Parts: sequence; C-alpha cells; structure tokens
Amino acid sequence: MKIGICGGTFDPFHRGHLDPILAVRDAMQWRSVFFIPAFRQPFKTERATASGYHRFAMAVLATERHNDLHVSNWELERGAVSYTVETLAMLRETHSEATLDWIIGDDNLAQLGEWKDIDRIFELANFVVLSRFGELAVVPDTYRRRVVAADERKAHGAIVIAHNTEVPVSSTEIRRRIRSGESIAELVDPRVSRYIQHNRLYREAQQ
Repeated sequence: MKIGICGGTFDPFHRGHLDPILAVRDAMQWRSVFFIPAFRQPFKTERATASGYHRFAMAVLATERHNDLHVSNWELERGAVSYTVETLAMLRETHSEATLDWIIGDDNLAQLGEWKDIDRIFELANFVVLSRFGELAVVPDTYRRRVVAADERKAHGAIVIAHNTEVPVSSTEIRRRIRSGESIAELVDPRVSRYIQHNRLYREAQQ
C-alpha cells in the first residue's frame, strides 16, 4: 500500500494545496493521501492566522468530495512545533509495511539538510517533490543519489520528482484579497470561501 502525506499550515487551504496532488496521485499509486495541518511549523516564525480548528475544518471541506483524501488532526492535538519525523514515526507504527511518501514542493529541497533528524526521516519514508513541468528540481548533492523514478521507490529512503502544472496561488495572497474585499472564488473551493465568509476569517491583518 502506498500512502501520500502532506503537511502544512493550510491558512487557508486552497487549490495550490490540492490540485497538484490530484494531478500526480495516479502516477504515484497512492491508495490514500493524508493532509495534516500543523500546529506550528518549525521553519515559520509567525503563528497561523486562523485557529487550528478553522484550518482543519477548511481542509475537510476542500477534500470531502474525494474518498481517498483524509485530513488528520494529529499535529494539532500534539500542540507543539510540528516535526515531520515525529509524525512519520507515528504513521510507521500503524502502517509498518506501507510505502510512505512525504509530499513537499521543490522550493523545500534546498532546506532538507536543516530538517530535524533528516536521516531518520529517510528511514521512515520517501520524499515526493512536486515540481513544475519544464523546470529542473535542484536536489542538493548530498541527496542526489536517492532520486529514483516513482515505480522504483521502496517503502522509504528515496526522493521522487513528480511533475505537475503550477497552480499560482498562495495563502498570503488569499488573506490579502480578503482584507481588501477582493474575490477569492477562483483560488479556493466554494465551500471554503463560504466558510471563511461565515466565520469572518482573515478580515484583519495579523498582529
């Protein structure tokens, strides 16, 4: 069994979080994909604008049409800085024989050496790197030997480059638009847009 895992702040959850994963899931042969909202990410100094409850709810709304996509509150319940190695260790306990693929964007590749217990992460899972068509994903020399094709990866230890179409949207831009009274209709699922409006999220700049 192959499982994809995507962590992030999801503040809010938008098309850029979902569409690239939908584009590559068949090639990666994922039976399930878990989206895991972070309590707080280690490489971000600022806290999320919306609460963990709201970020979890928006991710559920955006993915509920897909039976193979799931949203987990593991890191939110932990209530501490969200380290990938800890989440993967927990997943490996319940999916001992599965292929676990931690999904990242190609902009995260340069920082791999700074991840907590990176060697342990490779003992637990693979990295699947979402990279835009026509652009070369630059893998640090230290990890280049780990790069393999999707159908050659084992249960852990590899880096797979998964090419997909760019979705030019960011959570920062969405929050800016909301504060300015501009439409976000093309950037998020309609149910997420209604949720944001109903709960009056992102109306004020983060203090």
